[in-house]
Amino acid sequence: MSGPPRKAGDGIAEGPGRARQACTGPTGTGGEQAAKLMEDVVSRENLLRAYRRVMRNRGAPGVDGMRVEDLLPFCRRRWRDIRESLLSGTYRPQPVRKVEIPKPGGGVRMLGIPTVLDRLIQQALLQVLTPLFDPTFSEHSYGFRPGRSAHHAVLAARGHMAAGCRWVVDMDLEKFFDRVNHDVLMSRVKRRVKDRRVLRIINRYLQAGMMEGGIVSVRTEGTPQGGPLSPLLSNILLDDLDRELERRGHRFCRYADDCNVYVRSRAAGERVLASLERFLREKLRLKVNRSKSAVARPWERKFLGYSVTWHRFPRLKVSPESVKRFKAALRPAFRAGRGRRLDIVIRDLTPKLRGWIAYFRLAEVKGLFDELDQWIRRKMRALLWRRWKHWKTRIKELIRRGLSPPRAVRSATNGRGPWWNAGARHMNRAVPTAELRQHGLISLLAEHQRLQCPV
Repeated sequence: MSGPPRKAGDGIAEGPGRARQACTGPTGTGGEQAAKLMEDVVSRENLLRAYRRVMRNRGAPGVDGMRVEDLLPFCRRRWRDIRESLLSGTYRPQPVRKVEIPKPGGGVRMLGIPTVLDRLIQQALLQVLTPLFDPTFSEHSYGFRPGRSAHHAVLAARGHMAAGCRWVVDMDLEKFFDRVNHDVLMSRVKRRVKDRRVLRIINRYLQAGMMEGGIVSVRTEGTPQGGPLSPLLSNILLDDLDRELERRGHRFCRYADDCNVYVRSRAAGERVLASLERFLREKLRLKVNRSKSAVARPWERKFLGYSVTWHRFPRLKVSPESVKRFKAALRPAFRAGRGRRLDIVIRDLTPKLRGWIAYFRLAEVKGLFDELDQWIRRKMRALLWRRWKHWKTRIKELIRRGLSPPRAVRSATNGRGPWWNAGARHMNRAVPTAELRQHGLISLLAEHQRLQCPV
């Protein structure tokens, strides 16, 4: 957004009056604040911050095909008209592009990808609305909030268990982002937003059609994931659930639509689940998915990818489901690595390994990381075995790497598959761990020890 000075109306420019700092919330008090919220949204400083965030997040084009690189030239040509339509309350968002991605546990998750321009406007709205709403949210809400993360939620959950709440009400909301009732949500937004132009554009974003196969379908409920505003709107709606749990004195952690309530007995958990199901249905028009919800011991469930041990002071560990998803995510990279140089395969794999271990750095049960290190090294050796293909090549490579000719011949002609050979002694000796480290392969266990630090 930097560049030579622009004339009035050329690009994202500041309108009449002084610019307002969206980072500290809307300016003015009383009626002025109610009437001038949209001015805060379209202020130059707020839009520059929103533009930088959109560029940083990148993302796919929407229904108009515009890329993030095209946003600045477009705004330089059209921003004056767009700004006026926002200030007058006549701006209408374009439909979102429907994208379905597979869920780790099966099924699909529906995303709605707004156009780049609508992502810019939603981000600008988010930056102004967050200071209005976030300070009022519950301290037990952790998802998509400044200064809070999944790690804080996991540590808080462990604290509830250590305090003696050895049963968990693991509650799953059925298709939450697809089932949000617009009237119920907007009534919650109106509690703090009085600028009718802001209310109108939020409602239009909720109702913006969804395009699939060139056909636009009208939406009467739901706030599809994919736009910058959706996480904040979900927190606004579910804040009523947080307040109800606080009113009842429950220990709980909520991260977006993942909510766990910690109690001292199964009977108490069953009562809590039944009453919350009724509350969500009657007050928020949301449905609890009974097939995925349960009252159980915490070590039998997972929360944000973590599980715990059964000890009196529970120890965090990576859940078995998370391990399965991690291996499933790496397998395409291993398949794509067949026939490629080992250092290139490792270079492409390293960001995935670092990202995964950074998320699970809180885990206190470390044996799993050593097991995964062994699994990854075996995958690497299997790649080499496949690359050598012919038994003659395998004999030559094994001899070159230090095996005696008789042993190399026996190993290369054993008739076993790549996975078996990758775990056999001859490949462990021919391709030692030190060689894989020289090619850049990191150790999850070593990375975990390096990253462990208080949150």
